[in-house]
Amino acid sequence: MTLVAGVDSSTQSCKVVIVDAATGALVREGRTSHPSGTEVDPAAWWDALQEAIAAAGGLDDVAAVSIAGQQHGMVVLDAEGEVIRPALLWNDTRSAAAAAQLADEFPDIVARTGSRPVASFTATKLRWLRDAEPDNAARVHAVALPHDWLTWRLRGFGPGNADFAELTTDRSDASGTSYWNPHTDDYDRELLVAALGHDAILPRVLGPGDSAGALPGGQLVGPGAGDNAGAALGLGARDGDVVVSIGTSGTVFAVTGKPAGSDTVAGFADASGLFLPLVATLNAARVLDAIAGLLGVDHDELGRLALAAEPGAGGLVLQPWFEGERTPNRPDATATVFGMTLSNTTRNDVARAAIEGLLCGLAAGLDAVRSVGVHARRILLIGGAAQNPAVSAIAAQVFDVPVVVPEPGEYVARGGAVQAAWVATGARPEWELPLAAAPAADHRPVILEQYAARL
Repeated sequence: MTLVAGVDSSTQSCKVVIVDAATGALVREGRTSHPSGTEVDPAAWWDALQEAIAAAGGLDDVAAVSIAGQQHGMVVLDAEGEVIRPALLWNDTRSAAAAAQLADEFPDIVARTGSRPVASFTATKLRWLRDAEPDNAARVHAVALPHDWLTWRLRGFGPGNADFAELTTDRSDASGTSYWNPHTDDYDRELLVAALGHDAILPRVLGPGDSAGALPGGQLVGPGAGDNAGAALGLGARDGDVVVSIGTSGTVFAVTGKPAGSDTVAGFADASGLFLPLVATLNAARVLDAIAGLLGVDHDELGRLALAAEPGAGGLVLQPWFEGERTPNRPDATATVFGMTLSNTTRNDVARAAIEGLLCGLAAGLDAVRSVGVHARRILLIGGAAQNPAVSAIAAQVFDVPVVVPEPGEYVARGGAVQAAWVATGARPEWELPLAAAPAADHRPVILEQYAARL
């Protein structure tokens, strides 16, 4: 049996899965937590990666490994390979003004990068650094994303061995920077200089199935991927599949054969050589955390309360922009409750409004990806919240196409394992996707209609 390893270095934790390269069957796994916050010292990710690898039994018996991870995070390195300052993560909104500046300065930026810049994107964080911390900006010799930096470190590079020629990334993560062009597969140096104030070394962009090199022990290293592209690989998503992921962030994305972006839809590349039009929301699973805490219940009870209410929650609407919002682009927004009456101010309706509000935001994302030519045949609903029966049942009422829920799994890490198997064997593997649920279609237009009326 040939074993391969996949890693998901996400916002909240690091997961490592070791699988059979032929079937994708899980052999063992490990996990450890990351610090909270929107600004994190990358050293914490490195420590977590080492702990998660050890918890998974190590990498000595694997043929290859590949690291997927959170997108957009700004890792800035000096000429010695030292991290200059803590990384600003995708969910740090302090660069919202910088995003607007770049969009104004480059009216053609969507055509050049596939996406309109928002505060999540790396270029906007570099512009913030230039303006807010000019001394740190002047020291920047190279810019990496989280999975780039971890791959580099895992291969033995870093301070004392800062071979920047060995710094690599992939198309999917590069396409979330706002200084890489998915049409030409090349960096846009003018945009980088406009953001940072000067040029810098950027990672070499690998294609799908390319190897970044090897570990000191000889194991091959895959190209890695952004987390959503990794999930698409791990799910085996094909044309007609729209992935709706409910994690720390919410995402709606699909694999397509041609570039597809707009002011609303990020025109990312995927990890298979195709494209990944994507809509992201800042508010996802933590919406349910907040309302469960408010009601003093766990997530299971929150779901039971929600299912006891009628679709539409008696007219109660939660617009769940607790942390600002990325889609629509309202970084300073707050959450709002509409339509509250004496009759619907109940635990059941509040629980239902929370789940409906979360899903309606994602349904708006589905409409957006459809607007750039995506054909939706079915929804693949993933993320921890998707396993709640109330979430999947209400999703079947909110979305107007069939919903299926894959078995719980670390699909981003599994996508990394797909890449590792691809590098080890020379061919992309085809692994079966087991399903946990396929709720009956039960579309209720009233839910979306009353939500849309409050936008």
